[in-house]
Amino acid sequence: MNKRALLSVSDKKGLLEFAQGLKGLGFTLISTGGTAKALSESGVEVLKVSDLTGFPEILDGRVKTLHPKIHAGILAKNEEKHLEQLQQLGIEPLDLVVVNLYPFRETIAKPGVTLEDAIENIDIGGPSMVRAAAKNYERVAVVVNPEQYPVILQQLKQTGEVLPATRMQLALEAFTHTAFYDMAVSRYLEDQVNPGIFPHTFFYGGQKVQELRYGENPHQKAAFYRCPGNQEGTLSGAKQLQGKELSYNNLVDLQAAWSVVSEFKEPAATIIKHTNPCGAALDADIFAAYKRAYATDSTSAYGGIIGLNGPVDENTALEISKTFMEAVIAPSYTREALKILEARKNLRLLEMGEKSRPERDYWIEPLSGGFLVQEWDLCQVQEEDLQVVTRKTPDPEMLAELLFAWKVVKHVKSNAIVITRDRQTLGVGAGQMNRVGAAAIALKQAGEKARGAVLASDAFLPFFDTVKQAAREGIKAIIQPGGSIRDEDSIRTADEYGIVMVFTGIRHFKH
Repeated sequence: MNKRALLSVSDKKGLLEFAQGLKGLGFTLISTGGTAKALSESGVEVLKVSDLTGFPEILDGRVKTLHPKIHAGILAKNEEKHLEQLQQLGIEPLDLVVVNLYPFRETIAKPGVTLEDAIENIDIGGPSMVRAAAKNYERVAVVVNPEQYPVILQQLKQTGEVLPATRMQLALEAFTHTAFYDMAVSRYLEDQVNPGIFPHTFFYGGQKVQELRYGENPHQKAAFYRCPGNQEGTLSGAKQLQGKELSYNNLVDLQAAWSVVSEFKEPAATIIKHTNPCGAALDADIFAAYKRAYATDSTSAYGGIIGLNGPVDENTALEISKTFMEAVIAPSYTREALKILEARKNLRLLEMGEKSRPERDYWIEPLSGGFLVQEWDLCQVQEEDLQVVTRKTPDPEMLAELLFAWKVVKHVKSNAIVITRDRQTLGVGAGQMNRVGAAAIALKQAGEKARGAVLASDAFLPFFDTVKQAAREGIKAIIQPGGSIRDEDSIRTADEYGIVMVFTGIRHFKH
């Protein structure tokens, strides 16, 4: 029996060569409007769907493949009863279904797209054919991805059929294709009906980038997935230029590093250990910022993850290469910098490209039997948001320093205390069970440099003990959210010691 293939694609990449290959193998090609036209104009003979069904395309092309001669030809099993029914009705089976769907995601990504345009690009017949062919994978091969064309042709040439294992794999790919498509439609319509709130049904999908050597610990398996859509400026869209394969913990720390330096427009550097910045600094250029970030805690910096928000040049590369580091993440690297860093063969280098943030994304925390979803903490406090609550007031220089400390403490695990001066961290207290303990760690690390420095707390100070600690070590200003029922105790203590205290009105717990 003559083999028959149905071709109906919006993505015509590789279509002509594939169609010619199928014709050369004796296939009869059946096609719809746009695809039929493209193939006919290229000299490939096709049978139009309307000629096969005896029914014209109607409703501006909305109905063309929704017909028994198409769907029975796809869904018929390779068994006597089904084949006899096809013969009685004059229907021939289809062996190969090559379909990809209307460009809905591409359409809604266009600026100014209307609801009408979006709706018209929701495919109906395409998913029906894809799902039918995938369901009947034991007899029918379904192809939704042009990258599969060479594999299909090779197997047909070698064996005369698409192999059973391949048909099953293609079915999986097809159902995944339609699932992502439906998810995109659902998300878009949810935004139209319930804009700006969490969807009633939460879909979150991704495509596997790679399986990782292991997870947080060697006994845990892990993989890295990329969300659909444009990922420019995000970690999943970064390009690894050199170094060993990225581990689970590398990726978590790289995200932390990029989040810190993305807070700043000025040249910024940070060094991350176990998701916490052990050092962060600003300066006139990336080289100076990195040196100061490293100087905060050179002991902890060993084996850390470096985040930089500007291009890595020759001098910075030379400085980085002096110490063992796991990875560097930056927008770009000069040719000279890459030449220097390539000597550190295991050092992972990630290039982010132009800095950007996703317009909408979620932070997901798994629970047994479910998960929590929240927005990313993208809030950035500005000078006009600050409330001075003490008798002593800050000058512009002090305000700038307090904002720097605040942007860093946002990225430290709670309870978090950060000491800074001259846009450089001097001490970091992270993840303690109480704020007094976190302050003690940060102040001890800062040592004598704490005199004249500022202190940032990620959440309010409900007791005056932390203020007294800070005063004893010479801290001159404190920035904290405020909002405790005992704020007056902290304010009164700050006034007693001549410390400036500023409230942000917002907290940054990072559990």
